[in-house]
Amino acid sequence: MTAENSQNAASTEPIALTLTKKSHSCIRLEKGGRTLVIDPGGFSERDAAIGAEAILVTHEHPDHFDEERLRAGLEADPAAEIWTLRSVAERLGAAFPGRVHTVGDGDTFSAAGFDIQVHGELHAVIHPDIPRVTNIGFLIDGSVFHPGDALTLPGRPVDTLMLPVMAPWNKISEVIDYVREVKPRRAIDVHDALLTDLARPIYDRQIGELGGAGHGRMAPGDSTDL
Repeated sequence: MTAENSQNAASTEPIALTLTKKSHSCIRLEKGGRTLVIDPGGFSERDAAIGAEAILVTHEHPDHFDEERLRAGLEADPAAEIWTLRSVAERLGAAFPGRVHTVGDGDTFSAAGFDIQVHGELHAVIHPDIPRVTNIGFLIDGSVFHPGDALTLPGRPVDTLMLPVMAPWNKISEVIDYVREVKPRRAIDVHDALLTDLARPIYDRQIGELGGAGHGRMAPGDSTDL
């Protein structure tokens, strides 16, 4: 192989994607020196959004949307931007004109070098007496799907499913069936701040044995290459 052919081959190799788990439903994705963060909410680290070029927010509930954390991220980097649904965008848009974008089901866009598709419309039912808010999921580079607070189907095979494992709106049978429907290569837990260490082995075993996909969990701060 000539030097030119070697360079061409190297240029076509996919850029490594690194996932870092933050607390609860927040994750950080890095590729080619650029960073995207999803759902830096009130259960996440105070600096969860700092250093992100693109920030995605699935819905307005405070464990996913924290105005203080988002403002910190936008103020730390004048080039940082947010993509989210209308209920969140309306609370930040005036303070950061041109930097907060409203998206919804079916939209596609690029941010921080990532290609992103939006899926879903409504939060899962918590109780019939509680009105449902809007909720969107994000499919990143056709590979990583974060559904927010819903069991939304991404409409295509995905490599990595961020799995909302424990919430007031779900039970383990629904979580298992969701993994079966999505059929990812692996599922990694999010929405796990309410799950105690005592109960984790039960969830690990049942989801791992019945979900039909590789299942894992990461402690806040852990990273893995996807």
